[in-house]
Amino acid sequence: MRAVALRIFAVSALATVWVLLWGRFTIPNIATGIVVAIAITVLWPMPPVPVRGRVHLVPLVKLLALFMWYLGESSLQLMWLSVRPGPPPLTGVLRVPVTIKSDLVLVLAAGITTLIPGSMVLEIDQVRRILYCHVIDVGSDQSVERFFHQVAQVERLLIDTFERDEDWLPAGADA
Repeated sequence: MRAVALRIFAVSALATVWVLLWGRFTIPNIATGIVVAIAITVLWPMPPVPVRGRVHLVPLVKLLALFMWYLGESSLQLMWLSVRPGPPPLTGVLRVPVTIKSDLVLVLAAGITTLIPGSMVLEIDQVRRILYCHVIDVGSDQSVERFFHQVAQVERLLIDTFERDEDWLPAGADA
């Protein structure tokens, strides 16, 4: 049942991207998007990713709300940095260790971090669980601490949502 739900989700997501790329919500675009999505998932299937545990709704809602807040806040900060008088902000690459266990959740953390304006994950060290992030405005200790705080909050909510110790089993472990 879970595999069918995941396949339906994948086809729906791909079809939605197709329609958004065309820019018009029409019946032919939606139908073509569904056909293309099914073709993609059948001809080029992704390898199975072991998913264990369960999703906790309250932390998920908090994560989405926090992400939306950071999206708005970071956009405003980036806008201000681009129009303020003076030299451009100092940029840098920061090493951010995380305690996320699952590779899938690690990729989610990297994706969320990259989607927050002003930062981009350049590399994921899968073995040591480190994200290397390019960050705009590392010119003060306060801005660097703010970035680390943002990543720590996102990490904590991802762990609370997807990999609580009582729910999480490593891949290959018997349930």
